[in-house]
Amino acid sequence: MSSVVAITDSEFETEVLQAGGMVLVYFWAPWCGPCKLVSPSIAWAAGEYSDRLKVVKLEVDPNPDARAKCKVEGVPALRLFRGEEILESHEGAIGKNALQAMLEKNL
Repeated sequence: MSSVVAITDSEFETEVLQAGGMVLVYFWAPWCGPCKLVSPSIAWAAGEYSDRLKVVKLEVDPNPDARAKCKVEGVPALRLFRGEEILESHEGAIGKNALQAMLEKNL
């Protein structure tokens, strides 16, 4: 079972844009209540789609560059990348079923 990899601004280019496959970026903050609700679904997706999807999480406050690059205005936020292209964007809490539908549509 694959796990969610924590990254920083300095790793964003390598871990996301140059990853060579689909990457789900989960933007979060420790003070964010909805993030605590979404985290289990993100972990589920990392395990469920480990053969086709890399899942990373990025804490927004100490990583302003990636947050700005992805135009994240609120957390939790999701960006689904293939290379440098953002295939899907979502801001706000998302349930497991909606997350699964978003991923299935693109994978």
